[in-house]
Amino acid sequence: MKILHTSDWHIGRTLYGRKRYEEFEVFLTWLAETIQQNEIDALLVAGDVFDTSAPSNRAQELYYRFLCRIAASSCRHVVVIAGNHDSPSFLNAPKELLKALDVHVVGSATSDPQDEVLVLRNNQDTPELIVCAVPYLRDRDIRVAEAGESVEDKERKLIDGIRNHYEAVAALAEKKRDELGANIPIVGMGHLFTAGGKTVDGDGVRELYVGSLAHVTVGIFPPSFNYTALGHLHVPQKVDGSEFIRYSGSPLPMGFGEATQQKSICQVEFHSTDTSVHLLDVPVFQKLERIKGDWKGVSNRIHELSATSSQGWLEVIYDGTEVIGDLRERLEVAISGTQMEILRIKNSRVIDRVLGQIHEEETLEDLNVNDVFERCLAVHEVPEDQRPELLRAYQETVSSLYEDDVQAE
Repeated sequence: MKILHTSDWHIGRTLYGRKRYEEFEVFLTWLAETIQQNEIDALLVAGDVFDTSAPSNRAQELYYRFLCRIAASSCRHVVVIAGNHDSPSFLNAPKELLKALDVHVVGSATSDPQDEVLVLRNNQDTPELIVCAVPYLRDRDIRVAEAGESVEDKERKLIDGIRNHYEAVAALAEKKRDELGANIPIVGMGHLFTAGGKTVDGDGVRELYVGSLAHVTVGIFPPSFNYTALGHLHVPQKVDGSEFIRYSGSPLPMGFGEATQQKSICQVEFHSTDTSVHLLDVPVFQKLERIKGDWKGVSNRIHELSATSSQGWLEVIYDGTEVIGDLRERLEVAISGTQMEILRIKNSRVIDRVLGQIHEEETLEDLNVNDVFERCLAVHEVPEDQRPELLRAYQETVSSLYEDDVQAE
């Protein structure tokens, strides 16, 4: 049996105001063709289908059109779990209808772990795969808050809650396999942040839980899983070196920091005695490039790209010592007559750093939510010894806002 593992599509995401629907559409077309060509039996989507909890009509159209196309292909099953960017109620709303197309959606954890254990059957109604489809586990799903508990207590309860949840669904999966009397593979799914996971600057990956300990270790995943398909981190990677516990990574670069990554999806094959995994490279549908240097270096690189008829989107980071007051105008002249587009200019002049001034090109997009709060504390001269506790309370509030399902009534 062959499965494809992908995640973190983030349909609807923009890049410095630039809409990317054409990219998403071409990717989904490529994915559908790859599924057909490679005779894939099951597709697993490990969360963050959409970039926001209230996706646009265009984003929804791309998603449902893709699912209809896959339902008409040789692929027998699709399993979709919600990520932290997804609205559980939005994904769940059409689940009964989608089930008729062999598309299984798990938007949120419920009181019954049985809802996350799927027995997938082939065209002869023979069980061929068991999927433990664990969605993003929100804090409230796995931890009961108690008055007076310490930070360490909260973090320990989070990790214990995640571990207990996976143990429960794995135990049910093993029981079902025993009842079926067939040695069929069990696949786990999840959307979380594992300890040691790699991220890159500007990829938009949020911390899921407040606290330095709230990254799960590889020991969380039960040994009965023949493969574990994870989402959330955008860099394709193994977890703790395991061949069979992986992040597929995002198929499109979410920011210029990911521009040089080779994006991929995971093809997993189950044979009678073993499991094999190999990566399928995702083509580049829209070239992104970060150009960094002094004016000579920046202008030379733009000239080189122009000579290749590049249609790339550029981020320019100027870090020369020369003070250039008309940087934007110079860059516009440099790309005039080409098909390139500059989406972002950052003027990181050395003289500004030496003088300790705020970069004149700095915007809110350069800061994360914690940076903004810390600057507010500084502006209001809050004593240093009070800041850590205030920052933690603020982080918990922000995390709670992210977890609110705005689509739910």
